[in-house]
Amino acid sequence: MKFTTDREDLFVRNSRVEDADRIAEIARLTFDPPEIAFKKEHYVSQMNTFPEGQICVEYNGEIVGSCSSLLVNIEDYPTEHTLSQISDDGYIRNHNPNGQNLYGIDVIVHPDYQGMKIGKSLYDARRQLCEQLNLKSIVFGGRMPNFHQYANKFSATEYVEKVINGEVYDPVMTFQLKKGFKFKHLLPKYLPTDPDSGFTATFMEWINQNHQV
Repeated sequence: MKFTTDREDLFVRNSRVEDADRIAEIARLTFDPPEIAFKKEHYVSQMNTFPEGQICVEYNGEIVGSCSSLLVNIEDYPTEHTLSQISDDGYIRNHNPNGQNLYGIDVIVHPDYQGMKIGKSLYDARRQLCEQLNLKSIVFGGRMPNFHQYANKFSATEYVEKVINGEVYDPVMTFQLKKGFKFKHLLPKYLPTDPDSGFTATFMEWINQNHQV
């Protein structure tokens, strides 16, 4: 697939199996706790199963970020699904080549390269992929990494409302809202290794307005 970015010093392309070690390393550095991160064997399976959906960003010839996804028909899954259910424990053997929803299962950026619009480039690439494949939408379960700072004050629902209204900043959800994603509902127990998010995720969706039936 071909991807474009508004930064000339970044190169966006599909990830390859030989990139798996580097991507797994970035994942361990990105997530806190590191146990949340997919491992090399997950990334290899993802690349072999749905190569078009695995995307990375290079800076000066070195991979500095990536994102993973699979195709599903979201109605085939429980409304309150978990990451394990939707991603086949990270191996995406449940990938549906005829699925109409691009489901994002991770986005990682090397900590040393934050602030370079790498995350933006990955989100833009996902939108380009969604349009090139003529899919209905992009969906995912988003983390709320700042929720633990407010959990003694607000419920998860109240926290999301305050982030949406701009009263509270969340580095993940605030960014996703700015990228045009809409909050749909909460996903309780989405990621059992993510106490910062209260083990809860936000189900987010971006509609492909160019989708043709």
